[in-house]
Amino acid sequence: MNLPNLAAAALMTLLFFVHLFMGTPKVLDPIQASDLSLPLIAISSVIWHAISALLAIFAAALFVHARKENTALMLTISAVNIAVAALFLFYGATLMGNIFTPMPHWIFFLAVVGLNLWGFIRANAAR
Repeated sequence: MNLPNLAAAALMTLLFFVHLFMGTPKVLDPIQASDLSLPLIAISSVIWHAISALLAIFAAALFVHARKENTALMLTISAVNIAVAALFLFYGATLMGNIFTPMPHWIFFLAVVGLNLWGFIRANAAR
């Protein structure tokens, strides 16, 4: 078992639960209750739950990766996490004027990447 990769899986699981139980009431519920058009409300729900599904799938995949190394899987999940972090950084800076509040999510996505990289280096150093 690769402990840094296990930590990455645990962090992704935490991100999933935070997204689902803290994010939904703060983000999705107000959008659903807003005066936006029904198509915008519907698409926001699809996007929100698609992210929920991806976070859960990534968490499960990272638990598998922690048990049996899969470099392609780790690189794919890391690339997606880097892209998501970049989006949070860009929109935090350009729309919010601040990359730390109220959207510090990028820190956690990059932490998953860092843990996976540490696990990769550790696994390959052992060979």
